[in-house]
Amino acid sequence: MSIHVGDSETAKTFPRAARGLLGNEQLRKNVRRATDTIRNKRARVVGETPDWEELRESARQIKQRALRNLDQYLEQFEEVCTRAGGVVHWARDADEANRIIVGIIEAHGEKEVIKVKTMTSDETRLNVALEAAGITPYETDLADLIIQLGQDKPSHIVVPALHKNRTEIRELFIRKMGLPGLGTEPEDLAAAARTYLRERFLRVKVGFSGANFAVAETGSVCVVESEGNGRMCVSLPEILITMVGIEKVIPTFQDLEVFLQLLPRSATGERMNPYNSIWTGVTEGDGPREFHLVLLDNGRTKVLADAESRETLHCIRCAACLNICPVYRQTGGHAYGSIYSGPIGAILTPQLHGMEHAQSLPYASSLCGACYEVCPVKINIPEILIHLRRELVESGQAPAMEKLGMKAAGFAMASGERFGAAEKLVRIGQSFAGPFVPGWTDSRDLPAPPKESFRDWWAKRK
Repeated sequence: MSIHVGDSETAKTFPRAARGLLGNEQLRKNVRRATDTIRNKRARVVGETPDWEELRESARQIKQRALRNLDQYLEQFEEVCTRAGGVVHWARDADEANRIIVGIIEAHGEKEVIKVKTMTSDETRLNVALEAAGITPYETDLADLIIQLGQDKPSHIVVPALHKNRTEIRELFIRKMGLPGLGTEPEDLAAAARTYLRERFLRVKVGFSGANFAVAETGSVCVVESEGNGRMCVSLPEILITMVGIEKVIPTFQDLEVFLQLLPRSATGERMNPYNSIWTGVTEGDGPREFHLVLLDNGRTKVLADAESRETLHCIRCAACLNICPVYRQTGGHAYGSIYSGPIGAILTPQLHGMEHAQSLPYASSLCGACYEVCPVKINIPEILIHLRRELVESGQAPAMEKLGMKAAGFAMASGERFGAAEKLVRIGQSFAGPFVPGWTDSRDLPAPPKESFRDWWAKRK
């Protein structure tokens, strides 16, 4: 299976990538401002929802039921979707998914495709495969367009260009769209993007989308978004291709009632998304005349097989965990070396693509638990991080300094005499330790040991 984690070298060395990004004051300022805005909006709309915790629990149970019977729900979805005129394809990995999609487009003799909700295609690096086949992809989400025009990488799950400010975006549009007189207000930038995309919406005959949910009961696909570009992409083209991770299947249409309350509040601080597009197969004279859906595995069944981390697949990609995470808020998303960043990326990327490609990501967390508190589907990310760290240790892939430290601690704690001697050495060496642990003392003080240990106090008491 091909691995597509973005810059795999970065994914292996989160501390090194983060260290470089910490020096970019403008990026850190952009990230903090954007995440603060989303967090504050989310807090308001969640606070006015009296049954929020009940909704979270309902979502967790729906996801658990879907994963317990995933094979049945996937087959049910395929049957109903096919009956409605759709064509369902199964892709074991990224390369197979890309081959299927490129093959469909080439079979129709087309050379362009408009795209929306494209996180799964970022995961498989579909754009690279399309361009290699001579097919031009156009990202239509404003943030994804900014990333594409700037040849950049996404830094956030919901707001991929969150690390860019208005001035930087304006300069990019002036350079790439040839608009020297472009104004400075957000409305000016949105209007420029709208004009740039409008002609493509009306001309390009192939649309591509991801999906937020796929409903087994009805064979329906659901995309939620805020700009209207999604509605254009899934309704105007003659051929529509959707790629969705197999974990996005939910059992019934009524289940959407729960998720369409949780997702917008958690993702963007809105009570509901302005555009909720739901379609089932094809309808004569209405919308695309041909619909293909690619069900993507790409490591997901491997995650499903691990009972301790299976709930990772509950994720609905709201990014609430990123907005609250003290680590992400300092580094942004590029340090994670994957399309999936933040706390969810720290557990999802190693599982989807193998620990050897993301050894440091399970350690990219303070284990403060804030991500678990805000997760709308109650994924216990801290517990899974600990589980993955244990796997790294047991497989011999843990960081060298951690292994050395644990061996030293194990040796000292195996004997009361050794432990007492270690306590005395710590007190003696406290004032000399700083230069030997710069990774700690550059940003914080070493905790001062007590003048007298419990063991010494107890010995005197006796």
